[in-house]
Formats: sequence, structure tokens, C-alpha cells
Amino acid sequence: MLINKVSFAMPPTDFSLPAAPIVATRGGRRTLEFAPGEVQSEMLLSDPDALVLAYCRAIMCFALFVPRPRHIVMVGLGGGSLAKFCYRHFPQARITVVEVRADVIALRSQFHVPPDDWRFEVVHADAASYLACMPASADVLVVDGFDAQGLPPELGSARFYADCRRALRDGGVMVANIFSYDSHYAAMTERLRLAFDDRVCRFDKVAGNNRILFAVKAPLAGAPPRSLRAQRLVARHNGLGAGWLNRLLARIVVTFLTTT
Repeated sequence: MLINKVSFAMPPTDFSLPAAPIVATRGGRRTLEFAPGEVQSEMLLSDPDALVLAYCRAIMCFALFVPRPRHIVMVGLGGGSLAKFCYRHFPQARITVVEVRADVIALRSQFHVPPDDWRFEVVHADAASYLACMPASADVLVVDGFDAQGLPPELGSARFYADCRRALRDGGVMVANIFSYDSHYAAMTERLRLAFDDRVCRFDKVAGNNRILFAVKAPLAGAPPRSLRAQRLVARHNGLGAGWLNRLLARIVVTFLTTT
């Protein structure tokens, strides 16, 4: 999730328990924050399903790899931007969202997250444990599970990435959101490449400090699926070769999904 970092003189905090999430409404926009000014999710009150933040639009480029997913699994609910968008624009897909914090789930009505139904479910669980027991059923797996301190270490471990790969069907794609300034960025990307046999790519300069990585689970035999062909194409030049073109591509993908 995107965090706009600002400096505040804050009183001493007890870190034994996470601070309660903050919901702020300003000028027709509603945000979810884990600390004042650190925006985790943003929603337009006039269009609750729209994707406001650039990193969310970048994540939706998974549609270039798997255009008609049957099952989308998301790690991290936040304000529900991605979950709402996928629920509306992938009507054929089943969507499972795994969120560890009950206080975040409790805010779903304030962010217009739809109620659970036959194809949409928000699961209150630890994602590392949940994915370790999940069968190979996901076509798309989005890992966007940040807290106030960043990406929890267990969501960037070699074991977790191996579990993510097992949870995907052949031809499925995992989308990992990692901050470029995370001190473990290089180690996490290397683990991801090892888990997915180096079938990893990204669109350069598409979402600021958010690095959106796409990792494909290729089948052992047979013709390469569309997802693998797309991964190889993107990997050549980190997308279209220029940041502004990659950002434009993400907007085009989102626009296409909203008009079809």
C-alpha cells in the first residue's frame, strides 16, 4: 500500500499493540491511515469503486497476464480499493481477501466494501498461515499486506513465497507490492525470483516508491501460457521502456476494465 511519508512530532507510543486505524474524510475523499498523514488507502465518495492511487492501478496490470481470472486472492484489505474494483469488474471471478486485523475489517462499510456473498469473502486470518494450507486454486494472488511499520517480515520470506507459488494454478500470477526503500528489498526480490524460477518482471517507475512485481507460475510442460509470454515481454525493458509510458499503460488497463 502507498504511504505518503511526512514528519510529525509524535508522543511516545506503546508498540505492544498496533495503533487503531484512522478514517479521515476531507474534500470528497476518505482515507485509511495507520498514523496521521500516512495514507494507506483512499476513496472518492462520489465513486467508491474508482482506483485513486497509482500503485493500485499498477497492480491491476495483472490483467495483462491473466485477463479472465476465476479466483483472485488478496492479502490485505485496507480500505478495499482493489477488492471493490475486482468485485465489480471481474464478475466471473471469485474473490477471497485475507486480512489479519479485525479493526480494519470492521471499517469495511465506511469504505463501501460489499458484504460477503457466494463469490466474495473477507477472511480474518494470518496470511502466512492461511496460504500455507491453501490448495492450488488462485489465478491471481495480490500481496499488499502492509502495517504501520511496512511489509511484515513473514510476508517476504522464502517460505511465504514458496507457499504463494503453490497456491497458484499453473499460469497464475502473483503480484507483490514492496517498497523500494525497504532495507530488505533486494533480499525479498531475490527470494521471489528463486521461488518462481526467475519468472519475475516489473513495470519501471509506475508507482513511485512502490515496486509492483509480477511473478508467474509456469507449467512444467506444454505450450507457454499467456502469463509467461507476457512476463517475458515485460521483462525485456521493464515494461514499455519509459516510466510515463508504463503509467499510461496502467491507466489504459484500468479504463479498459471499467468500460467492458
